[in-house]
Amino acid sequence: MGSVLESTDIKNKLEDLSGVVIKPGENPYNALIEACDNEPTKIQTLYAAHRVRRNAQQRDKFLASDYKELIIDPYLLRLENPQIEPGFDTRYCMTFWGRPPIHVIELAEAIQKKLRAVAPNIWLMPPHRMHITTLELDFSRTPQEIEALKETLKPAIPHIASYTHQHRSRLVKPMVSYDLSAFALSFLPAAGEPTLSPAPTAPDSVQVLAQGDAYTYHHLRRDVWGQAKDAGVTVSSRYIVPSAHITLGRYLTDEDHATPELRRRWVDAIDEINAWLENEVWDNDESKLVGEWVVGQERGLDIRVGTLWYGGGRSVMVGEGF
Repeated sequence: MGSVLESTDIKNKLEDLSGVVIKPGENPYNALIEACDNEPTKIQTLYAAHRVRRNAQQRDKFLASDYKELIIDPYLLRLENPQIEPGFDTRYCMTFWGRPPIHVIELAEAIQKKLRAVAPNIWLMPPHRMHITTLELDFSRTPQEIEALKETLKPAIPHIASYTHQHRSRLVKPMVSYDLSAFALSFLPAAGEPTLSPAPTAPDSVQVLAQGDAYTYHHLRRDVWGQAKDAGVTVSSRYIVPSAHITLGRYLTDEDHATPELRRRWVDAIDEINAWLENEVWDNDESKLVGEWVVGQERGLDIRVGTLWYGGGRSVMVGEGF
């Protein structure tokens, strides 16, 4: 009989630190939009508040005098060291992923390189597996349960997968977010910043139904949640928080963070990277690294099933990009 493993989510719950209260039964993404009077600047401010408060909270945990240990993911540990317990991970999920375009992957890889210079034993997400979870439909189910969910959603999948082709939302102001279990590149919904992304691949002749910063990433999440519900699916996400992030990596050992000096080195390095991003990448059309992402560029949404936690699983359908 295999080990009974505990997900890092149990020890490291992702709280919504924006202050928005969701009413039972409503589209949860509507709550933040309504709280912000449907104004992009206010939506961006709430996303920013969430990630700034969470980073401050996590910095305190790393530097606390009663610090105990990192939250090592037991599933990933076994994936990277299969001799521990082969064939153990049966947590099937179904999600809608956004896939980063090449220029965002290049930015993520540059940051991964900076982080590994400080902590050489961290696990890094391979670039080809990078993604942003636009919507999680269900998680930690059996293969049969996820197959049934997929079949229920099947008629709506083509429209959802290519929804970003005609509904384009921008993400800007990348920053490293982190906690005791992982670290990520987080973005904010755009609100009037200069356009930096490469132009869509020509010809881009489709009728775009929603674009410009009035249609934010949070609106996109609201829309695909509604389409899933209309298709007869009960959306059972682990959390609904104002976050738009690509996981960059996780911890497999305490070795790089074993002393107060090493932990301070880690959090200071993240602060330095974030200062570099803000000063040299944000809103900078002369930067070689681009700090903007129009969701759906190059590829539409990736409708994904399987053991997805670390970028695995398989695609049911990938929508049309631009």
